[in-house]
Amino acid sequence: MALSLINILIFPGFLFLSTLALAFEYVDRKLCARMQNRVGPPWYQPIADFIKLMSKETVIPTEANPSIFKSIPIFALAATASAFLYIPIWGQRSLYPFDCDLLVVLYFLTVPTLTFFLAGWFSSSLYAEIGSIRAMTQLFAYEVPLYMALLGPALLAGSWSISAITAFYHQNPLLSLLNLPGLCVAIIAAQGKLERAPFDIPDAETEIVGGTFTEYSGRYLGLFRMAVDSEMVALAALISAIFFPALLPANPVLGLLVFLIKVLVVVFILAVIKTAFARFRIDQMVTFCWKILAPVSLLQIVIDIIAKGVILS
Repeated sequence: MALSLINILIFPGFLFLSTLALAFEYVDRKLCARMQNRVGPPWYQPIADFIKLMSKETVIPTEANPSIFKSIPIFALAATASAFLYIPIWGQRSLYPFDCDLLVVLYFLTVPTLTFFLAGWFSSSLYAEIGSIRAMTQLFAYEVPLYMALLGPALLAGSWSISAITAFYHQNPLLSLLNLPGLCVAIIAAQGKLERAPFDIPDAETEIVGGTFTEYSGRYLGLFRMAVDSEMVALAALISAIFFPALLPANPVLGLLVFLIKVLVVVFILAVIKTAFARFRIDQMVTFCWKILAPVSLLQIVIDIIAKGVILS
């Protein structure tokens, strides 16, 4: 019982994830700054921002429901931390693997977007409501391609368990090359899921102030920001576990180092996309997801089905 609590709360649970979230937020901001010919923040800036937000006064709108307003950020952070427990970190197996844990992780990673919608809807602010509607519209656009992109590798591996999928492609590394279309779709869909440029439509500061988080301040805004950073780490870890399963050393320390390098690679790609593209309109984003990402992810499923029947039969 005590060991389980340590695993959940400290390593590889909440405290470890929070530390990675702050560290990779710095990496993301520094990479974007350097690619834009700026200096970027010092290494301690994410920590300083979080401490400052946690110490500032929290203002709750008069017409908002205080209980819902306060609890929504906690649900966002808890869902992301729960998803992280089922992703392999230092080897082929996660901390608590079971059949169909991939579906559970995808469900947990959908919860933050739903909390963003609720946060904007219950803030009693026009800007926040517009942001919440945009967040839900994006959800229906990128979620299907993301699920389908991860479905293909799972079909070829013959399992819905992330640990089993990782082990399968670790034993058959060349088959990972068949999943390159799904990898591209997953990374782009993750960019939309994280509401990063060019898909930062729900919180476009030049259009709707802060979008869903317009009325949030203090520690509750800090929890939301931590949830977003944690979701970035969890998504990057999920993508690396499914699509980069090779090079998994038996030594857990080396395995953890390889895990960090893989997550860093995904974060770097996300930073490049964020820097290279300007914001899309919501209709452009929906059209792009359904006319390009969805067909490519469907192609990935077809490729994996054929490969399973031809190569593994």
